[in-house]
Amino acid sequence: MAERKIAIIVAHGGLDQVYPGLILASGARQAGIKTCLFFTFFGLDAVTESKIDHLHVNLVGNPNSPLPTLLSALPGMDTVAAFAMTKRMESLNIPGPREMMKDLDEAGVDMYGCLLAMEMFGMKKPDLIPQIRDIITVADFYALAEGGQIIFT
Repeated sequence: MAERKIAIIVAHGGLDQVYPGLILASGARQAGIKTCLFFTFFGLDAVTESKIDHLHVNLVGNPNSPLPTLLSALPGMDTVAAFAMTKRMESLNIPGPREMMKDLDEAGVDMYGCLLAMEMFGMKKPDLIPQIRDIITVADFYALAEGGQIIFT
């Protein structure tokens, strides 16, 4: 039987946008599926050392936001929403992004940064958390994902 593989692209950096990819990766590893995460564009915020502990929830333009658009646009509302989400996740014993990245790494999830996005944002590998295995090109990502499923979050 062929090895099952999944490659998850994380392209958004909001707290609410990062968790789906992390949870999918965790579930895949628990199911014995070889898993890699590819962080690109603003998804890099989730693995940037200076940002990982300060991710926000984007309420503006979110049709499911519990707040009217005008209130969502007020300064600091994204921070308030992130705080509320973090507290709710803590009550459900869901680890924060930093802890979850460590857990995923220990579970064997391979995590990569996108070379093009890193260059666009003037970033270097030392800017990222240590769990990022390498900085790779899109072609490298496709080679890693070959024969597996690709999910874009």
